[in-house]
Amino acid sequence: MGTVAIFGAGVMGETLLSGLLRAGRPVDALVITERRPERAAELTERYGVRVLDNAEAAAAADTLVLVVKPQDMGTLLDEIAPHVDPGNLVVSLAAGITTGFLEARLPEGRSVVRVMPNTPALVDQGMAAVSGGAHCPPEHLAEAQELLAATGKVVEVPERMLDAVTAISGSGPAYIFYVVEAMIEAGVVLGMPRQTATDLVVQTLYGAATMIRETGQHPTVLREQVTSPGGTTAAALRELDDHKVRAAFISAMEAAATRSRELAGG
Repeated sequence: MGTVAIFGAGVMGETLLSGLLRAGRPVDALVITERRPERAAELTERYGVRVLDNAEAAAAADTLVLVVKPQDMGTLLDEIAPHVDPGNLVVSLAAGITTGFLEARLPEGRSVVRVMPNTPALVDQGMAAVSGGAHCPPEHLAEAQELLAATGKVVEVPERMLDAVTAISGSGPAYIFYVVEAMIEAGVVLGMPRQTATDLVVQTLYGAATMIRETGQHPTVLREQVTSPGGTTAAALRELDDHKVRAAFISAMEAAATRSRELAGG
């Protein structure tokens, strides 16, 4: 894969850097960019990685990973475009930035891949979806998948599905945290110490997710196994249905997908 340059040393940029190092990528094959001198010094001390400016990093890299905010992407592309050579791979992790947007601002025929990651990559449990651009050969798509596999699971999807991916797995951790917050608050309302409620909810979440993954059974089957006729779980689920919680989740994810399309169009 040659030298990988990570443009942007925020949370996701550092997450990818540390994941690649844990996966065995040599530090001398990695560079990162960061505008703030104190942050650059912190990264060099923590990882021993070279910190370069954007043009230097682009010139040094075989694979360029763009981990900046969507509103900063156009400026970054203008800066690095003269240094992106034929045969280089450009990987974007910015929400709503299409492969067409990238290709239009890079020299003709450059290979680009669009990625939608999520924050559990911080603990090597990320879920990333990748889509190749018009000039992306299979070996470059495989390289992008290998990069993201350092921090979790990766799936290839057509680019038209990435708005839905954003709504489900990209924003998905926030929905889970939202539910966890509500369950912890319920424990407190029921008279439980907050830490005890937190321990109960977090382990229940972890156990339920593990059951889904390891049993291979449909969530409906697993839910029904917990739901005795006329029991406590049935009473709780009736309240959720009465409040149209399932419909609210679907509407929420549709809203997220719509917003993703708006960002791409803007």
